[in-house]
Amino acid sequence: MAEQPNFDDRDGWIWFDGKLVPWREANVHVLTHALHYASSVFEGQRAYGGTIFKLSEHSARLRNSASLLGFDLPWSVEEIDAACNEVLKANDLVDAYLRPVAWRGSEKMGVSPTGTKPHMAIAAWEWGKYFDPEIAAKGIRLNIAPWRRPAPYTAPVHSKAAGLYMICTLSRQHAEANGFDDALMFDWRGQVAEATGANAFFIRDGALHTPTPDCFLDGITRRTVMDLARRRGVEVVERAIWPEELESFEQFFLTGSAAEVTFVGSAGPWNFEVGDLSRQLAKDYDDFVNQRLVNA
Repeated sequence: MAEQPNFDDRDGWIWFDGKLVPWREANVHVLTHALHYASSVFEGQRAYGGTIFKLSEHSARLRNSASLLGFDLPWSVEEIDAACNEVLKANDLVDAYLRPVAWRGSEKMGVSPTGTKPHMAIAAWEWGKYFDPEIAAKGIRLNIAPWRRPAPYTAPVHSKAAGLYMICTLSRQHAEANGFDDALMFDWRGQVAEATGANAFFIRDGALHTPTPDCFLDGITRRTVMDLARRRGVEVVERAIWPEELESFEQFFLTGSAAEVTFVGSAGPWNFEVGDLSRQLAKDYDDFVNQRLVNA
């Protein structure tokens, strides 16, 4: 596979504060508030066959994420939707990943954000599977993250905020340095939470179990897969899951806009099979996003 250019050195167009600008010119100042104080939120979404999946849900979450960090975006959901579609078209993309990001600017420097203005950019590029397809087909390997998801009273945990991904980055880096594909994260109580960028699902006796998202994002892909499972008559149980339960689960998979549905073969000392129900739900999701499955 040919080496991909750096993300700052590509051809194309990025939507930036209301207009398309050449990719290499979509820059911010080094004293941007978000760079120093993590006052930034973002989305990750995929387009399939020229249609951005669950676009308005992503745009609404971006606005809500910014609001939870204390700044309001001057663009409506409809305007963000239109901008995303404009970027997809300008870059002549059909199957793509899109990254809307919003942040506080460089109008003021200091912990206090008063006086800063909101900014937003949207980029899109071709991006295949999140994990190596050959590895993912057999189930990826997770280690147990050395970092934990924070308590809701310590951070705006329901915002897709850049700052909350610091522990995800550290956990993923730790996992890869030790020969794993990703990491399973626990929360501040010691309960099972999620992977570094995807929600977790477990299967036992034909039922689907998933942790309650009380300290991490209730993912859009997560909700989609839950709906698809219920359409098949699968019982979906949303509850607290403790690590000692993991040995009792037969199957394990992750969900996310980037990860889509990814099978897990092992997590720490626990092993799982890539079973029929996991494969069926992965197929259902693929059919659904590619409009081969009628919407619920």
